[in-house]
Amino acid sequence: MAVVKIRQEDIIACTPVNPSKIYIREETGKYQKIRRYLNVVLISMFVLLPFIQYGGEQAILFNVGKQTLTLFTTVLYPQDLMIFALLFILAAFSLFLVTRHYGRVWCGFTCPQTLWTLGFNWIERRIEGTHNQSRALDKQALTGRKVAIKAAKHTAWAGISLLTALVFMSYFYPAASLYTEFVSFSAPALITGWTLFFAGCTYINAGWIREKMCTHMCPYSRFQAAMFDNSTSLVTYNKARGETRGPRKRYTAPSDKGDCVDCKLCVQVCPAGIDIREGLQYECINCGLCIDACDKVMNKFGYATKLIGFRRQQAQPARTFTNYLYGIAIIVILVAMAGWAIDRQDFEAGISRDRNALYRENSAGRVENTYTLTLLNKARTVKSFTIEIKDQSLLRITGAGEFSVAPGEKRIVPFSVEALKRPAEQMSNVQFTVTDLESNQTTVSNVTFYSGR
Repeated sequence: MAVVKIRQEDIIACTPVNPSKIYIREETGKYQKIRRYLNVVLISMFVLLPFIQYGGEQAILFNVGKQTLTLFTTVLYPQDLMIFALLFILAAFSLFLVTRHYGRVWCGFTCPQTLWTLGFNWIERRIEGTHNQSRALDKQALTGRKVAIKAAKHTAWAGISLLTALVFMSYFYPAASLYTEFVSFSAPALITGWTLFFAGCTYINAGWIREKMCTHMCPYSRFQAAMFDNSTSLVTYNKARGETRGPRKRYTAPSDKGDCVDCKLCVQVCPAGIDIREGLQYECINCGLCIDACDKVMNKFGYATKLIGFRRQQAQPARTFTNYLYGIAIIVILVAMAGWAIDRQDFEAGISRDRNALYRENSAGRVENTYTLTLLNKARTVKSFTIEIKDQSLLRITGAGEFSVAPGEKRIVPFSVEALKRPAEQMSNVQFTVTDLESNQTTVSNVTFYSGR
């Protein structure tokens, strides 16, 4: 009876590999170069913006405790929530308009998920080797070498994730002290906890979930197809030119085959792991990596490039009602934001009457009401204010002259209003004007004056 010898490499080759894992092949080319330049700019902005100082303080800081957002000279409070709503609506309509014309270019070139996914893949390729070497490593039995390589990769991923989380938290906690406090274990427990939480999210999203975030969790990939029309520029495969696909020698053009040599490089470089030759798929993020890979192959075989490329079914963008609607919406939102910026004041003032006593008579026998002025200085400098009453021939303010309010301070100022002669009506409205002496901005409040009749 013959004896069959089984080699160790045969056992390794039969070891199952995670079928859902995509081994992304590295690629260079026009679109990859554009993305890398954009990524360098975006990451540099992300890292450096929190370190910009203005007036001795961090120029951009979202203080959760004080519920303020500092943007250089401007400090936004919850009362300024309207500008955030307008900003998010503007971003949404702008994204819709871009998607209408250029497909999911946001996903392919500027989305943080794509940026970090390809960044983590770059680290994986530096440590584990090419995508084929990485696949072979996963097939191998557990050895000391494999453990060392995997440990190095995940350590690098964890380090990048932690640094990303620290940068993100520096928008909510002063960057000048965050890094040193975190390293020395003196940062507040809340800050440490959130930093570790965001580090874990980055590690899982970019290292493990990757394309699953785009295909299963991101809502944009689900509804973006509803915005496409015949004029949308999408990454497409020229089926008429490429089919029938098949291998051949270089610089040959078989009459029974199209230009596609069926090298499958377009599949190997795709972060979503799709085959663009099978037609439009919602997983496609318009990153252009398949275009770069295909163009290189076409050049090697002496064929024309752009077998895969950005194309529109319609030559020119259609001037449809939807496009006009998006444009009108963006213009309206921009006008609303400009109007908000013009009308915005650096202070908030509110006046309320003392409800514990309707009125009282002072020593002179005149009717007097007590009020409380609540004033918030939203500027980054000390401001001086005055309060005046409209009808000074009948009413007079006592107890409130010119006063100053520190930056970010909410000051309570009690004062009284005295009737110089008894009003004929039991109740009447009194108009108060609070004036910022620096900018001459004013706010008006109408409050009831009670005479007791």
